[in-house]
Amino acid sequence: MKFFTTNLIWRIRTFELSRYLCYVVIVTFIGILAGCTANKEEEVAPVQAGISADASVATQWMDLFLEIDRYAPGYRPPVAARALGYIGLAAYETVVPGSTKYQSVAAKFAGLTVPKIETGKSYRWDVAVNETYYFMMKNFFPQVVDADKAKIEALYARLKTTTGVADELDRSKKFGQDVAAAVFAYSKTDVAGDAAYLRNQPTDYIPPTGVGKWQPTSPDFSRALLPYWGKVRTFVASEADKVARPPLDYSTNVKSTLFAQGLEIYTATTPLTKEEQWIGEFWSDDIYKLTFEPAARWLAVAQQVVRHTKAPLDKALYTYAKIGIGLSDIGVACWNSKYIYNIERPITYIRRTIDPTWSTRLNNPISILEGITPPFPAYPSGHSSFGAVAAEVLTNIYGASYAMTDSCHANRTEFKGAPRSFNNFYEMAQENAYSRVLLGFIIAWTVKKVYAWDTPLAVR
Repeated sequence: MKFFTTNLIWRIRTFELSRYLCYVVIVTFIGILAGCTANKEEEVAPVQAGISADASVATQWMDLFLEIDRYAPGYRPPVAARALGYIGLAAYETVVPGSTKYQSVAAKFAGLTVPKIETGKSYRWDVAVNETYYFMMKNFFPQVVDADKAKIEALYARLKTTTGVADELDRSKKFGQDVAAAVFAYSKTDVAGDAAYLRNQPTDYIPPTGVGKWQPTSPDFSRALLPYWGKVRTFVASEADKVARPPLDYSTNVKSTLFAQGLEIYTATTPLTKEEQWIGEFWSDDIYKLTFEPAARWLAVAQQVVRHTKAPLDKALYTYAKIGIGLSDIGVACWNSKYIYNIERPITYIRRTIDPTWSTRLNNPISILEGITPPFPAYPSGHSSFGAVAAEVLTNIYGASYAMTDSCHANRTEFKGAPRSFNNFYEMAQENAYSRVLLGFIIAWTVKKVYAWDTPLAVR
């Protein structure tokens, strides 16, 4: 890693968000999603426990989410993360009554009431979950092309079960539909987030001007993406959690820390080795219609883990709910902070202070644009933020020593998608963060003061 200092890499590892956001989110999840049968006094365990049911119904719906996410208009990272949060919550609440391990968390969210099962009656949890996913996918993706709508219908039909006791099947279907309807109705009360795919780049937003402030950037000078996303309702993060620590003061002085960071990025990317280009493109997921976007990338990682561990249905849905809610909240916090500080992209800083011809190291093979850069302020890093929460969630569920080979982009031809192997989820998140440096998308924008909590989350 050319000129990439230990101090800088650990600062990216802690992702520069508000003091404890990643940590607070995870601790809160552990509290609200831990679940135990002792708190389920009003429920009688049905005949078929969700904990013993196969997870294939869930993994197939999440596979379809990843496929549709790739082409869905308006589904850029924070929007997709929000959808995963509500879809994951609905599926989790559907299976919880049949689980001996997990409990409902609906009461934690003011304004959300989910239906109860009929005491003493049997349910088919695979049937109920299929109905939940079908309802949620249709309602979160109404804008997709007819071919993708047909895929939703086809998967629902393929997973639909007609074999079994008629009243049990009907009861299960209705329960899944009712839970989904309740959670979706709750999602719509979040005015700022509801149907946000229709207003990704609002024309009424005018970015502030000034030295070091973000403006629409080369090569396409697109309008700001989701400048009002900080108003979206979070699941567990507080208002204070949504504000990142201040970045360094702007400076072009060659002796300043900021200039040193800009030079470090310039040097690290000029040129890239084949290994570095592989890392940068492997984690990118920036390009609409080429791959799923960066938030869903971590669902793709979770998919591999769920399948590899042969997780039962309730654990799989616990995983999806926890990672979806985490990605949603971190997306709100990150984008809120981006538009508080409005820090310019590295391409602007480097061209001004070091090399006026320098470009980022990512091209768009679909639009044929070269040297692309995301259309929003640089700080904090979205990739690093999503990776931080995902690593904490997956580590909390599957352990700190879970090693895996990530095959998210196996068989790609537009870039080198060969699988990469990692010793644990933190290592994955750290490389994901580092990949943004290699592409020239972020300078660390180190905060002004070193805090006691600036140690890696992995060792907390």
